[in-house]
Amino acid sequence: MDLFSTIADSLSQTDFLSGIDAKFHSSIFHRGDRIDVQPSETVFFQGDPARKCYFLLVGLIKLTKFHEQGKAVVVRFIKPGELTAAIAVFKESLYPVTAEAVSHSELVGWDKQGMVALMAEYPQLAVNMLGVAFDRLQDLQARYLELFAEQVEQRIARALLRIMRQSGRKTNEGILIDFPLSRQGLADYTGTTVYTVSRVLSAWEKKGWVISRRERITVSDPHALVLFTENR
Repeated sequence: MDLFSTIADSLSQTDFLSGIDAKFHSSIFHRGDRIDVQPSETVFFQGDPARKCYFLLVGLIKLTKFHEQGKAVVVRFIKPGELTAAIAVFKESLYPVTAEAVSHSELVGWDKQGMVALMAEYPQLAVNMLGVAFDRLQDLQARYLELFAEQVEQRIARALLRIMRQSGRKTNEGILIDFPLSRQGLADYTGTTVYTVSRVLSAWEKKGWVISRRERITVSDPHALVLFTENR
């Protein structure tokens, strides 16, 4: 049994395949290129020609934007069932971010010619990809609003909740963010400093909201963080 058969049920629930009969899913994926990447290995670099779009089967991918001054900002974490680099299909462009594996990951990649052929065969794919692009735009708008309109503590709380929903795993202590997340990484994701992240997490640990260990964060009281983001 191949990987596609093993995770067929979860694949059928992704936005990328919405409205497409499950009997065609395996064919769609087998017409792409399988890619296996290890932790810290790069899938594509910001500024390189965007030649392929990618769908994550298993693992976790971090998207990072590098500015001219050398500062890095984590834009998003891609979880299994999500598409990235759709820009490669719709226009001649450069990758706007760098994609790096956080954990061992397996992806499927399609070049423009291959994906256009698939969209001609399955028109719903084009609709789904535009929907994914629109959702990402809304997410970025929300992130920018948080950056300019919220206090840093609220941004950190909202970031932890967002990442927890994407990659959380229930444990006896709460919901573990199930991949290495350093304080520097969280600082990059929320547009603040390591010192500020450390100060905030330490305060929340005393309140029993989180448990912070080396590159591991458990959200012990998600409800408290939700109320905090709502100023309640």
